[in-house]
Amino acid sequence: MKAGVGLYSALVLCLLMGAVFSQRPRPKKPPKPPKATKRPSFKPSPPPDELEPQEPTDFPPPILGPPSMFPDCPRECFCPPSFPNALYCENRNLRTVPVIPSRVHYLYLQNNYISAVTAEPFNNATELRWVNMANNRIKKVDKQVFEKVPGLLFLYMERNQLKEVPDDLPAGLEQLILSHNQISKIPSGAFGKMEHLALLDLHHNKLSDSGVGKNTFKDLKNLVQLNLAHNILKKMPANIPNGITQLFLDRNNIEDIPKDYFQGFSNLAFVRLNFNQLSDKGVPKAVFNVSTLLDLHLAHNQLTSVPLFNPQLEQLHLNHNSIESINGTQLCPFSLSSESLTDEALMPRLRYLRLDGNHLSPPVPLDVIMCFRHLKSIVI
Repeated sequence: MKAGVGLYSALVLCLLMGAVFSQRPRPKKPPKPPKATKRPSFKPSPPPDELEPQEPTDFPPPILGPPSMFPDCPRECFCPPSFPNALYCENRNLRTVPVIPSRVHYLYLQNNYISAVTAEPFNNATELRWVNMANNRIKKVDKQVFEKVPGLLFLYMERNQLKEVPDDLPAGLEQLILSHNQISKIPSGAFGKMEHLALLDLHHNKLSDSGVGKNTFKDLKNLVQLNLAHNILKKMPANIPNGITQLFLDRNNIEDIPKDYFQGFSNLAFVRLNFNQLSDKGVPKAVFNVSTLLDLHLAHNQLTSVPLFNPQLEQLHLNHNSIESINGTQLCPFSLSSESLTDEALMPRLRYLRLDGNHLSPPVPLDVIMCFRHLKSIVI
C-alpha cells in the first residue's frame, strides 16, 4: 500500500514539473540583420582640360588582337606572320599609340581615338617607313616623335584635329597628307629641308593668306602635286616650285591671278581653280597659255568670256560661269584658213569642252568646230 502511494506521488510530481517546463518560452532564432543600404557613389568629374569629347561620350574598350608568334607584338594589334615588318593597329578603339617594335616598317593606326602622339612609343621604331594615323582625334604631336623615325617616307594624318603643321618633320618624306584638319598656319621653315617631298596634301583646312608664308613651298624642289583646295585663300600661293605637275586650288576665295604667275613652269599639266571668285578682270588674257598644260578647271566662277589657252590643252572646264558667247575665231591659235589646221601635228589638241551652266544655247558655232577638230565632246 505504501509502495503504491509512493509511486502515485512520484507520477504527480513528474506531471507538475512537465507543466512548469512547458510554460518556459522557447529561445527564438536570432533575426537576420537588416540589409545594408548602398551609399550612392560619386565619381569626381575630370578637370576642364581633361574633359572627354562629346561624341562619342563613352569610348568603347580597345579590341585585342589575336595571339601572336612575335613576343614584342602589342596585345591590341595584329602582327601577321607572313609580313613581319607590318603592324596593324587600325580599328581597335585605341586611345594611345602602342609601343612600336624595332622590326616594324609599316604602321597602321587609322580609325582609332588617339588624341596625342608622344615620343615614347617610337623609341625603338627607327626603321619606320610608312605611318597611317588617319581618322583619329590627334591635336598634338610631340616634337621628338619624328626625331625617332628619321627614315620615314610616307605620313598620312588626314581627318584629325591638328591646328598647325607638325614641327621637325623628317627631311626624307616623300608624301605628306594633312587634309581634313583645322590647320590655319604653316610655321616658317616647316618644309625647308624636305627636298624629296613629291605630294603635299593640305586640302580642307583653314589656311588663309596670312597663314601661308611667302617662302613656304619654295624649297620643295621635287614637288609633283600641291593640293590647297577647300581653304580660305584669296591670293594664289607664292613661290610654287616650277617643276610642279598638279596644282589644286578649288573652293577658295581667289579673285585674281598675277599676269606672269605660271611663267617658267616646266611640267605644269593640271590646274584646278573651280569654285573661286575669278572674273575676267582678275584673269589676264594669256595667263593660261602654258605649253605643258593639259587639263584646266575654271568651273563655278564669274567669267563672262573664254580665256585664251595653249593649243596643247586637251580638257577645258568652264561650266557654271556667266559666259554669253563663244567665238572660235578669237580662241583659235591659227587662222581658220591656215595650213596648220590641216597638219595633224600642229592642230589644237582640245578634246573636251564643258560650257553648261552658262548663258549659252546650241548650236555650237561652226568656227569652233572648224578650229578644234579633235573635239570629242562639247557640253552646253
